[in-house]
Formats: sequence, structure tokens, C-alpha cells
Amino acid sequence: MSVTLSQHTQSTSNRSVYQICYNVPSTDSNKLTLVLALATLVSAFGSSFQYGYNVAVVNSPHMQRFYARVYESRNASLTDSSLTLLWSLTVSMYPLGGFFGSLMVAPLVNNLGRKGTLLFNNIFSIGPAVMMGVSEMVGSFEIIIVARFIVGICAGLSSNVVPMYLGELAPKNLRGAIGIVPQLFITVGILTAQVFGVRSILGNAESWPIMLALTGGPAVIELLLLPFFPESPRYMLIQKGDENNARKGTALRRLRGWEEVDEELLEMRLEEQSERAEGQLSVLRLFTFPSLRWQLLSIIFMNMGQQLSGVNAVRRTDNLPIFGSAGVKENDVQYVTVGTGSVNVLMTFASGRKLLLLIGFGICCAACLLLTAALSLQVHTLPPASQHKRIFNLLPVCAPTGPIPTVITTEIFRQSSRPAAFLVAGSVHWLCNFTVGLVFPFLEQKGLGAYSFIIFAFICLVTLIYIWVVIPETKNTTFLEISKLFAKRNKVEIVLEAEDCELKVRGVRDHGEDLITTF
Repeated sequence: MSVTLSQHTQSTSNRSVYQICYNVPSTDSNKLTLVLALATLVSAFGSSFQYGYNVAVVNSPHMQRFYARVYESRNASLTDSSLTLLWSLTVSMYPLGGFFGSLMVAPLVNNLGRKGTLLFNNIFSIGPAVMMGVSEMVGSFEIIIVARFIVGICAGLSSNVVPMYLGELAPKNLRGAIGIVPQLFITVGILTAQVFGVRSILGNAESWPIMLALTGGPAVIELLLLPFFPESPRYMLIQKGDENNARKGTALRRLRGWEEVDEELLEMRLEEQSERAEGQLSVLRLFTFPSLRWQLLSIIFMNMGQQLSGVNAVRRTDNLPIFGSAGVKENDVQYVTVGTGSVNVLMTFASGRKLLLLIGFGICCAACLLLTAALSLQVHTLPPASQHKRIFNLLPVCAPTGPIPTVITTEIFRQSSRPAAFLVAGSVHWLCNFTVGLVFPFLEQKGLGAYSFIIFAFICLVTLIYIWVVIPETKNTTFLEISKLFAKRNKVEIVLEAEDCELKVRGVRDHGEDLITTF
């Protein structure tokens, strides 16, 4: 297979043809503008924060007591196994909803746009917030289970659409930094829920419904503020064919803070024309497209490794017997939880790309092995609780893996294949998350016990090896340039032809007829 992209780019130079022809300085020095910063903060707080908040908000023991009280008022006494099943169902409904939300990503972002999808998504947050807030009043834990599924749909959409939206808004030199922000707000959301879950704040018998209902607050704020920010310029030009907006560069000028945006518009036009033969790739075609084979495998490996690294197991076992076996007193569990959440937030700032992926998975693998040894041997060189708190706090160090899979997914797929790629990545992400939430409580209590984390250590090791061998560094490269990095592994030849600059640049800008893609 041969892919020929007449990009009008000098193969011996990192500068674009527009820069060469018109002596324009490189845009690698694009700075963070107020519009871009506010769009990032509003979308990340309104969507990503909710995702993190709902991961950890169901850790109050008073919720389980509410389940037992309601169940016993209708039936016979509730056994421990039945309570574990109900609680696992409550926890796992969230990632199951996330899976179905991921399936909705491609059709929604292609029809409503990135920003439009985020606005529409708030329906799946505000409704469940009201449902969970009144659950105790109406005496129904079933409402919480259903609401968890619906708010999971919200998380499934936002976890994919926010990185896609921000990745397309940001210039290439800021994509990595902007890509960290959604994960930062996810970890802040987790920490906020953990802090609210302290019994002296909202984690008590009277206030836990309020804690559940607070998830609707960020959605309302996003619904009010996000309409004032631009839609993705790439979506408007490449997918909607908005020529008027493209020529004026209105959205790009607002985002970049200056008038000269022709170079970036040119790159979008080149990408648009190179993808005309492909059209919008469906998921089925994505799996059969040879030039995207290793990109697809990479996002599957990264998302599986991230969700099965052991971090989610720790988040979901904050109130399970594993903490008791670690020597942590029941009243201290809430503070251990806040400690792991705090480390999670701090380590988000250390995020990078390939190197930090390797470091994160390496530390996670070691932490899982240490945790297994400590739980099985009950090391007493330190007081048991102190020993295990330190190991539990090691696991969030693999939080550097958090933002990177979504950043890399944005970078290694082009506009026509990006929605389908995020659908696949999100489906893998949430299915693995669902599996941990449903299976791990039984695995830990009835199965492997202290040795449960050996499974996570093995998965971390396999993922680390794959990343080391396959995934390239994508920092400070354009979307078109990144496609070259996978060409050799996919056995696809990409040829960049440099022709008469002035004539061809003008041809692209005026007629769009001189870029050829062949398969």
C-alpha cells in the first residue's frame, strides 16, 4: 500500500510550506490566550470534574446502611453477600453507563460538534443529580443505581469529548499541557468527593444525599458558560465544510489572539483534502484499515493498562475488608482515602508522554507487588497501618498515565478517524473499569485475597513493554507529521512531495485541487 500526500512541505525542514514561502515565523511559540484558557477550564470543570467526582462519591458507609435499611423494610434480613452484590452493582453501573456513553461519542460529535455534544451531555448529569438527591426521601436505593448508570453515560461522553475538543482547540506546542487539564480536574473531582465524604463534612447519615446531588452543579455552570466559546475550528472546516468561517478564521483568531492564522488554516485544508477519499471512518472500517492498525492496537493497550493498573481497585476498596487486613482502623479509612486522592492530584502535574507512561506503569507494577507482599506477610517493621498507607499512596503515582492515553489518541488519529478511535478507546476504558468495579470485591473477599494485586502487576508489566516497543514520542508534532511515525510499522509508505511553493500554496488556498491522496 502506498499513501502519497502532497503536503507541499520541505522534507528537509521542520517549517511548513507557508512559512518557507512567505517567511512567516514558526507558530511553535503560540501562547496560551485567555479565550483558550477559559474554554479549557469551563469544559474541564463542567465535564471532567464530574467524572472524577462520581468515581469516589459512593464511598460513604452510611449509603450501605441505607441500602440495608430499605432492603430489610421490604424483605427478610440482608446477608453480607447480598449487600456486596447490591453495592458492586451500584459501583459498576457507573462504568457500564460510561461504556454506553462511549458508544454515543462518534455519532454525537459528528452531528452536534464537540462543543455541542458537551452541552447536550449535561442532560445526563443534571437529571441523575436530582434523582440521587431525593433517593433517601423516597426510600429507594434503586433510584441511585439507575442514576449511577445515567451519570455514567455523562462520564463516558465527557471522558472522550473533552480531550478531543481541547486537543483540536490547542496549538501543537500546547497540546500536551492542555491535555493534562481534563485529567487534573478528574483527580480534583475524586479528591473533592473524598474530602466531602469525611464524616464531619458530608459523609454522615444526614448529608450523603446532598453529596450525591452536588454533581449537578458543574453541569449547570458549563451549560451557562460554554456557549460563549468557539466550536472546534477543525470540526467546522474539515467536517462541516464551513468555508466562510474558515476564510475569516474567526474562531482561530479568538483562540490564538492574533490575525495571522493562515498557516494553521492551510494545515487544516491539507488534512481535509488528504482525507476526502476516506470520508468519515466507521468503527468497522477503522478495524480493517491497514494504515491505522498499530494506532488502534496502541489505544487499546494503553486504555486497558490504565484501567487495570490497580488504581481503580484501590479507589473502589476504600471501605472493603482489604483496609482492615492492612491494619487501618475503620475511622481512619476516610483519611487514607483522602491521602491517596491528594497524591493522585499532585502526580497529575508530572504528566508527560512516553517517558512518563513508562515511569507510571513501572511504579504501578512495583507498588502492586509491594502491596501484595505487605498484605500477605503482614510486615511489622512499621506499625501495620503506616506500612500499608505508604504502599496505598504509591499506587496513585501511576496517575501520570491518566491524561496521556487521551492526548495520544487525539494526536495519532486524524480528523476522519478520530471520533471512531475515541469510541473504541472509550469502550475499552469503561469495559475494563466496569470489570474492576463488579469483579474485584468478590475476587478480594472470596478469591485471591491479598494476591489479587498480582494480576494488576502483570498487566502493568505487559503494558510497559508494549509502550516501550511500539509507541513513539509525539511531542510538538503536527497531526500530519505524526502519521509518518506509524507508517513504517504499518508497512505504509508516505511520500511528501515538495513542489513550487507559491503556485501550490495559492492553489490549495484558492481551489483546493492540488493535494492527492492515493491508496
